[in-house]
Amino acid sequence: MLKLSQVCYVLLATLVSFSFAKTVNAEQTATLNVVVNGIHHQKGEICFRVYASEQGFPMSNSSGSQSGCAKITGNSVKKQFSGLKPGTYAVAVVDDQNGDRKLNKDFFGIPKEGFGISKNPTVSIQTGAPKFRDASFVVNKNTTVNIIMKYSLDS
Repeated sequence: MLKLSQVCYVLLATLVSFSFAKTVNAEQTATLNVVVNGIHHQKGEICFRVYASEQGFPMSNSSGSQSGCAKITGNSVKKQFSGLKPGTYAVAVVDDQNGDRKLNKDFFGIPKEGFGISKNPTVSIQTGAPKFRDASFVVNKNTTVNIIMKYSLDS
């Protein structure tokens, strides 16, 4: 009888260890909270695009790992992106006033709608569009980034 109980303990211990091994091997993900401040309009929506690499950053409407829009309800908007793998990311946002979900620009390429970039880099005629490395940040746990909306280029 003693041997049977020992076998049961070994079997139970083996099952528990397999359970822990599966938990350890599960890929960890994180949630990114993006807060956009300084919104000038009270209509339309803020459209977000989260980029996991420099490919397409910050202008592409088809690149990026996650995207979405949030209705404007005040001078600040929040959007949450879940399930991100640990890594380096950057975020671009647009104050979309005409519903086309992209940044409209004039003949010279100057934005006609509000925009924002993570880490709030300088955007001017001299600097051009920011590079991914200037706007990127590491996500390895739940993270919040704050973006200040711009309605003109920096001087």
